[in-house]
Amino acid sequence: MWQSAYQVAADIGVASYLGEIKIVAAAFLVGIVVGITGMGGGALMTPALLFLGAGNPSAVVTADLTAAAVYKSGGALVHWRHGAPNLKLAMWLIVGSVPTALAGPPLLKLLVPAEKLETSLSMAIGFALLFATATFALRLYIQLRRVRRGQHRVAEPVIRPVPTVAIGALGGLLVGITSVGSGSVIMIALVTLYPMLSAVKLVGSDLVQAVPLVMAAALSNIFTHGLDLALTIPLIIGSVPGTLLGARIAPKVPTSLIRRGLVVVLTISGLALLDEAGWAPLGEHTTHPLLVTGIGLVTLAVVPLVWGLLRKREGLPLFGNPPEDEVERPADSKKTDDAAELTPDAR
Repeated sequence: MWQSAYQVAADIGVASYLGEIKIVAAAFLVGIVVGITGMGGGALMTPALLFLGAGNPSAVVTADLTAAAVYKSGGALVHWRHGAPNLKLAMWLIVGSVPTALAGPPLLKLLVPAEKLETSLSMAIGFALLFATATFALRLYIQLRRVRRGQHRVAEPVIRPVPTVAIGALGGLLVGITSVGSGSVIMIALVTLYPMLSAVKLVGSDLVQAVPLVMAAALSNIFTHGLDLALTIPLIIGSVPGTLLGARIAPKVPTSLIRRGLVVVLTISGLALLDEAGWAPLGEHTTHPLLVTGIGLVTLAVVPLVWGLLRKREGLPLFGNPPEDEVERPADSKKTDDAAELTPDAR
């Protein structure tokens, strides 16, 4: 009897240890991609942890936001040192984002029955991923057009408080509930509102406002759902060095190819989460892995073709050189943009 109990305890310990190793490894790999591309950690880490079975959606969102509060702070310091952020813009974003980030988790818990909370949250993350993917792709195209038209060297714009606060409020609510959207959604709104602001200023301003935003979202989720340290600590251990390594190797890696790949991966991830959560159009009581896989394969084929046609429309070859990395980072702004590559600019 005692031997059997000991064996069960040993098996549980081994399973727990292996689970922590998987979380560290996943966080490290996602951190590398974040460091290379600037694509946000929330849009990558949250679905990765869910598919690994690391925890339920509320635990994963809380752990991801807590870990992000660690590495986002370092990124903001880098941008501050290089003089990149527009502090007035960041301030108005904070005014809008922090209150809604604090209100999002308790509001969701209040409006959704307890037995449906995790399923509803999983569905919300799925929709947020698809929304973030669309805005990320749109942002790349807008940046391509701006640079091709010589609009990358600009003066400081006049800040418009009311729409800026509204952008922050939308992003804060999305991040507070799902951990996705701090950079992807807020950035595309800022690009639209301030089209003449340089890319590095946008990145720096967004990253500075993301620190209090993510901290507020993390605290609100901790008070609402609790904090799983067994998930959070391995997440921090893996993501921080991964992000630093990714930033270091970024100049040697074809980031344009990885970014297009992320559009495909996040599209599949969003659909898979919606399918698993029982989104009505996909069927509430069954999953459709073949359908999700088929859509993923179609997306994999269509994304390069569509991007090639957009390149051709802007006067570039359909495929090949110059890569989008050079188009997005002109030579006369490379030194400043190198500072932006050091840290993730989006969640």
